Amino acid sequence: MLPCIRQDLVQFSAYKPHPGSDTSEPVANALDRLDTNESPYDLPIELKQKLAWSYEQFIETNRYPDGGHEELKRAIAEYVNESANVKSITLSNISVGNGSDELIRSLLISSCVAGNGSILVATPTFSMYAILAQTLGVNVVTVGRNQETFEIDLNAAKSALLQQQNPPIKAIFVVHPNSPTANTLTDAEIEWLKTVSENVLVVIDEAYFEFSQETLVTELFQHPNWVVMRTFSKAFRLAAMRVGYCIAHPELISVLEKVRLPYNLPSFSIAAALLAIQNRNLLLEIIPEIKSERDKLRANLAEFSQLKVWPSDANFIYLQPKVSYLAQMEKSLTRLTQELRIMGTLVRQTGGGLRVTVGTPQQNAHTLMRMHTILEKN
Repeated sequence: MLPCIRQDLVQFSAYKPHPGSDTSEPVANALDRLDTNESPYDLPIELKQKLAWSYEQFIETNRYPDGGHEELKRAIAEYVNESANVKSITLSNISVGNGSDELIRSLLISSCVAGNGSILVATPTFSMYAILAQTLGVNVVTVGRNQETFEIDLNAAKSALLQQQNPPIKAIFVVHPNSPTANTLTDAEIEWLKTVSENVLVVIDEAYFEFSQETLVTELFQHPNWVVMRTFSKAFRLAAMRVGYCIAHPELISVLEKVRLPYNLPSFSIAAALLAIQNRNLLLEIIPEIKSERDKLRANLAEFSQLKVWPSDANFIYLQPKVSYLAQMEKSLTRLTQELRIMGTLVRQTGGGLRVTVGTPQQNAHTLMRMHTILEKN
């Protein structure tokens, strides 16, 4: 490590995106990318054409983008009110980020950096909470989950909040539904979050809201220390554009606006997000098909005697080798992941299991066929 660089960074692991094309492993020519929970469907061609026309007519590439995001915030507020059946979300409740990752970083800066606080996460969960915290020098306190239901170990979480952490816990991050385990927060977990002191920021990541239809937006009015995050990367099919947003109390939003980077969204991303949310009925009409495919894929995967497969409220499925295979679980998971990749299916090995994104009917059929081939020969 260069002496001019923070020495603690050498021990951290970076987030690993799609495998690159420079690998020495043989792989199929066309990969079914079921490892990052994206939508399996691109924008419809008519929307791409509208976006291209908008780019040609209205976007001046020599000018900075709209740094205030007012038009996009207005459209997001309308959608949030509609989806949560409320009327009180306004522009002052919305902040927009370069993906949810920038929002997570801004929330950490607003609550924990400079030795002000630690964060609490229940693992397994989305790894970027801890990665971003550590890169900012923020301490991460972890608790476990029930191995059968993946509910947060609430006794451990309550104990962690009561203990004299140094620095004290100032932010809690939860996903609703959780990634990689696909379970929504239980009533008990939500009731616990309601008891958390207003001195602690509570971040509820609803990246998969459009699939679960479970939201805690209505609780924001009673809990000014709560933040709900969402994204355009999943159901809205804009993973390439990197647009996320959060909903929170206006005072918290005003702080996020101070710490975010200026002009944080490119003009093309703003135009794409605005187009997507204006055409939400068209884009979201595929959700029932994805959920139906999810349920069929899960039922078929559960028929393999070697696998334990959990229910899902998201657009992905979580599975593990059964107990009899636990002694070789990590080896089995690595081998299964590698063999699937060689055959043409990318899945995510994480949290002691495999996370499989629901793809198109054809991709899901490929997954089942390849799983059958691999498991039958082992």
